[in-house]
Amino acid sequence: MARTKQTTFRYPDAVGGKNTKAGIAKKAVIAKKAVKAVKAAKIKVEPGTPAERTRSQLAKVKDEPTDGHPTGGVIKPKARKAVPARKSAPAVVAPKPKRRFRAGTVALREIRKYQKTTDLLLRRAPFHRLVRELANKHAPGGESEYRWRPDALEALQEASEAFLVGMLEDSNLAAIHAKRVTIMPKDMQLVRRLRREDEAGNI
Repeated sequence: MARTKQTTFRYPDAVGGKNTKAGIAKKAVIAKKAVKAVKAAKIKVEPGTPAERTRSQLAKVKDEPTDGHPTGGVIKPKARKAVPARKSAPAVVAPKPKRRFRAGTVALREIRKYQKTTDLLLRRAPFHRLVRELANKHAPGGESEYRWRPDALEALQEASEAFLVGMLEDSNLAAIHAKRVTIMPKDMQLVRRLRREDEAGNI
């Protein structure tokens, strides 16, 4: 069998055709020239032509705006309208829980407070009304109204409070003697009996 010489087959497009680098570069140069000519003559380019396609590609690359003034590849940000801030609803503040003290703490505090003061503890107006009512009740006929001086009513109130304080102090001692803390009626009855007040009341 005779041997034949093998040679490379050259396609017609391989030399200066469409798919070679030289052909592609030539097309690009022609398209750029067409775009420049269109811009210079301000001729409307029909859509779909090579010049229009090249022009759209160049516009995308250069970020060319619609008014025809190139920006050099820099996009200017649009000015945004100032939006007023929303008014937030006022936060609901939960009330603080009331502080609770241990049993007896407040009582001891009040005891120390009232032991330091010498002021009258009863209200004056209710005490004065009570004195006038009792005095008129035991008056002859039960209808006469006695007239009281202010200092006399004040002296009566001081004597009454001093008597009550002494009675409660002795009643507290009687409760402690019975190994208790709370004062009971039987403690006050014992104190009155030791003071002989029951006998004085019966006279």
